[in-house]
Amino acid sequence: MSKRLAPEGLWELVEPLLPEFAPRTQGGGRAPVDQRAVFTAVVYVLASGCAWRMLPPTFGVSVPTAHRRFTAWTKTGVWRRLHRAVLDELGSQGLIDWSRAVVDAASIRAKKGGDMTGPSPVDRGKAGSKLHVLSDRAGIPLAVAISAANTNDAEALRPLVRAIPPVRSRRGPRRRRPGKLHADKAYDTAELRLWVRRRGMVVRIARKGIESSERLGRHRWVIERSISWLTGYHRLNIRYERKGIHFCAFLTLAAALICYKKLAKARV
Repeated sequence: MSKRLAPEGLWELVEPLLPEFAPRTQGGGRAPVDQRAVFTAVVYVLASGCAWRMLPPTFGVSVPTAHRRFTAWTKTGVWRRLHRAVLDELGSQGLIDWSRAVVDAASIRAKKGGDMTGPSPVDRGKAGSKLHVLSDRAGIPLAVAISAANTNDAEALRPLVRAIPPVRSRRGPRRRRPGKLHADKAYDTAELRLWVRRRGMVVRIARKGIESSERLGRHRWVIERSISWLTGYHRLNIRYERKGIHFCAFLTLAAALICYKKLAKARV
């Protein structure tokens, strides 16, 4: 299972990013837990959607240890740096299509409430959060974020565009700006159109009352597929984390894993 959840190529990218945990030498402290086993356990929780307390003992990691490491890695920004590391590998091989970026959002229920939640307009006002995703032309997630479910989609566009990291390219300087930006009518404001244009991107946002969603759907289906890939990691189907930073950590890790699958496929 460890080879499937944390293959060698992925672990080579992850290992340098993980902070070292010094074993306790006083009072007969235990030997340090294997970092790869902990990372594999975290991926298992993300993929299966199981509660931390249901983590199988076969990983050789106790539940408190796995959750404590996950929390520590989240605080130090491991998942964001891993996402960027995989994007760098994709970019250096010319596997990111910068000609077009697509943005969209999806609402999910938050069972236990917490920060970054709000009444969902698509779920009878129950507490929920939104997943915000910006992908390249092929659906590779370049930036992800979360917000309360009652947040207008348009409010997330600027943070998502700013969150695109400077990615290594096959030749020349790093790149972080797509040629075009596609979005649906939820992002249709004059202010946003101007903001995007000032950043050197062509705007393709559906205009309310003018353009049908089917017309832009020829290009936007890729982001819907990307969101489907993300929610294929069952921990993202329903939010159980009270802390928004933990839920965002799972989302960022899922984005990194999707990018790695693209990378692994290209290496075959």
